[in-house]
Amino acid sequence: MHLFYTPTINADIFTLNEEESKHCNRVLRLTAGDLIYLVDGVGGFFETKIIEAHPKRCTVQVLDVTREHEKRSNYLHVAIAPTKNIERLEWFLEKATEIGIDEITPILCDHSERKDIKVERLNKIIESAMKQSLKAYHPVLHELTPFSKFITQPFAVGMAKHIAYCGEATKQSFALQIKQQPLSNLILIGPEGDFSPKEILAATAQQFQIVTLGNARLRTETAALAATVIANNY
Repeated sequence: MHLFYTPTINADIFTLNEEESKHCNRVLRLTAGDLIYLVDGVGGFFETKIIEAHPKRCTVQVLDVTREHEKRSNYLHVAIAPTKNIERLEWFLEKATEIGIDEITPILCDHSERKDIKVERLNKIIESAMKQSLKAYHPVLHELTPFSKFITQPFAVGMAKHIAYCGEATKQSFALQIKQQPLSNLILIGPEGDFSPKEILAATAQQFQIVTLGNARLRTETAALAATVIANNY
C-alpha cells in the first residue's frame, strides 16, 4: 500500500504537491490507473486512482473516503524536554507516532541542556512515521515552550494532568492513574537532570499529579515512550 500525506485535499479530483508527485512518479514509478492512498492528518483516509502520472503534478481521482480512520479512544498529550542529543527526541517522535499520540509539546526546563529545536525537521519525522505506520492522524507538534508558561495555560476540560518525577515526592503509578482516567491525559517528561524542585511545586500548584513510570531510572525519550505505551493500553 502506497500512502501519501495530503493535508489540503478538498475535492474528488486532487493534485499531489511536487514533493509527493516526484516520489509517486520517479521513485515508486507509479502510472495512470494505479491505486494509491491519501491521508489528510485529521482522520481522513482516501482510496484514489492516478489519472495523470506527472512528476510535478500527479493527479488522482478519489474513489472512496473513510473518516476518523482507526481513531483511538484515548487522547494523549506528551510535553517533553528536548534531549541534548536531538536524535533521541527524533526517535521518540517516530515511535510515539507509530504507537499513537495526539499532541507533543517540547518544554524548556530549569535543567534543560537543549534550548532550541527545528520544528520543520521534527514534523518531517512525524510525517514519515505516520505514513510508514499507515496512520490517518498527524500528531500536533507545538513550538518549544517555557515550562512555567506551559503549565499555566488552559487545557481541555476533563484532561488529567500528570508530571513524571524521579525525586523524593509522594508519587502514584502513572498506569494506575491512567486506569482511573483513561480517555484524556497530559504528562510532563523532564530533561536528563529531571525537573527541579521548584518546577515540581509549580506544577502541583496547577493541579498536576506527580507520577512514577516504574522503579527504573529512564532516559527522557524512554520515559516519554513508556508513558505513550501505558496510555495506549487502557
